[in-house]
Amino acid sequence: MLRNETANEPSLELLGDFGLVCSGQRVRMPIGVQRLLAFLALQSDGIHRGAVAQQIWPDYPCPRAAANLRSALCQGRRASYVPLVDCIGQRLRLSPLVRVDLHTVSVEARKVVDGLDPPSDTEALINDLTRELLPAWSDEWLELDRERWNQLRVYALEGVAQRMLAAGRYLPALQAAIAAIAIDPIRETAHRIVVEVHLAEGNVASAVRCYQHYCDFLLRELRVNPSPQMTGLLQGLLST
Repeated sequence: MLRNETANEPSLELLGDFGLVCSGQRVRMPIGVQRLLAFLALQSDGIHRGAVAQQIWPDYPCPRAAANLRSALCQGRRASYVPLVDCIGQRLRLSPLVRVDLHTVSVEARKVVDGLDPPSDTEALINDLTRELLPAWSDEWLELDRERWNQLRVYALEGVAQRMLAAGRYLPALQAAIAAIAIDPIRETAHRIVVEVHLAEGNVASAVRCYQHYCDFLLRELRVNPSPQMTGLLQGLLST
């Protein structure tokens, strides 16, 4: 994972399995506290505590959900030497002292999407972008943020792949494109990059095979053909 932080600061991990690290040690948290910290990490401006309780415990009556929230806040205070949650009147927010891996990787991803060069450790960024947002959790309040994260990481992976291809770094270009395909198999851009990488390496047979697999997939799933931009990659080659 991309890192430039101080080891003593609390760190919240939302990509992959949930994790909280304080003073370099992983802290075991009750599930209610985990949900609370993750939920607040996804709220940029904080949120009213009543809404927090209703979102995290939607199947409970309001008094019981409010009691669960109070318990989670109390347990969370004991987990770290610095406050993990700021209480501002009736609003709650994750403390700005807590680093969140999702936020850190999102900043790097947006740089790539905005046309800036990826970080020097491209492999670490690609690995981070392959990780799902709390994939083991089924909470409804995660759905929209999962979709946002998936869209961002697809665009970022495609951006990394295109830059690596232009620089002649074919292996990371291929790895990034394949990672994007795993997230959204229907989207054409990453498939097109894979074909371009194989052609750039002179692997014509591999390029044709990947193109044909994508054509077959589109016909099977959607009854459509690839775009002229995709077919043109091989038509131009065959006409030479």
